[in-house]
Amino acid sequence: MADTDKKKWIGFDLGGTKMLAVVYDHDLKPLGRRRRRTKGNSGAESVIERIIGAIERAMEETDTKVEEIAGIGIGCPGPVDPNTGLVHVCVNLGWENVNIGKILHKQFGCPVHVLNDVDAGVYGEYVDGAAKKSRCTVGIFPGTGIGGGCVYEDTILHGADISCMEIGHTRISSGSRTSGYDLSGTLEAEASRLAIAAEAAKAAYRGMAPHLYKETGMDLSEIRSGALADSVKHGDTEVKELIEEASRTIGLAVVNIVHLLAPDTIVMGGGLVEAMPDLIIGTVTRTAKKSVLAPYKNRFRVVQAELGDDAAVLGAAAWARKRTPVAPTAAPEPPPAEPTPAEPNPPAAT
Repeated sequence: MADTDKKKWIGFDLGGTKMLAVVYDHDLKPLGRRRRRTKGNSGAESVIERIIGAIERAMEETDTKVEEIAGIGIGCPGPVDPNTGLVHVCVNLGWENVNIGKILHKQFGCPVHVLNDVDAGVYGEYVDGAAKKSRCTVGIFPGTGIGGGCVYEDTILHGADISCMEIGHTRISSGSRTSGYDLSGTLEAEASRLAIAAEAAKAAYRGMAPHLYKETGMDLSEIRSGALADSVKHGDTEVKELIEEASRTIGLAVVNIVHLLAPDTIVMGGGLVEAMPDLIIGTVTRTAKKSVLAPYKNRFRVVQAELGDDAAVLGAAAWARKRTPVAPTAAPEPPPAEPTPAEPNPPAAT
């Protein structure tokens, strides 16, 4: 149990390319941080050592002792078991059935709460970001894939023993594109940054995106969010149309989400949205508002995430604080009873 008078919280965001540890005080004010490269291709054992090292360095930089840690929250890619701390699978890191919660608990001796990384980011935006004071928030984060998460009345939505809201893997079209597994026409296959980049490379090859071709050629590893935004800025209309098409597809996914959950806030984040917020969020909003049933039209807003890289670490720490039982405060000792004055001797009988 956490002693709130002196304890600190640690938020951790585990990404495919980088990891971030932040030490917070009990009011979730950041005290210090440590960022490292993930080096996911080095294997699970090596990545876990790097996670522990990043936490320990963040503790050293903030003069935090192990006994001061009230709890750790860690956001991990892929489906997780929030009850046991098990990461079922993380394709980008090559993980399968890794119980990171158990490992960190053994190392630091405090409660550890494991979340899906997008759930952590959406909860961070809900606690102190673009979705603050919302009743129900859904996050959509297009990148290499498309991540999703939902916070409903201060609770992260998940199954009995597994995270959920895999928005990117919902089928949105009858198209034949896939995103790494057999189901075709998914939101991720049609509208992720990687899907846009693949079509943009084709446009560059055909001479329909001259600026993009000049800057990146057809190298998918170079056609990232900044390159796509720069291409649009310099007049590659074909690339702009590809991004608008992907945004309309995401807008249709928002329609489905609104009809299912009626969230009041849809938060969009990630590098692609940060690079072109007006184009993407504007297109998503127009598509969704046009297509939802009339009673829902003015009951939601689509907004850009505000916290950037801090969303997931803050959300993870805040979730750990919410889910960690707090040690009851000992009742004060009652004051000593006042001595009862002695009864006067009764008068002698005569």
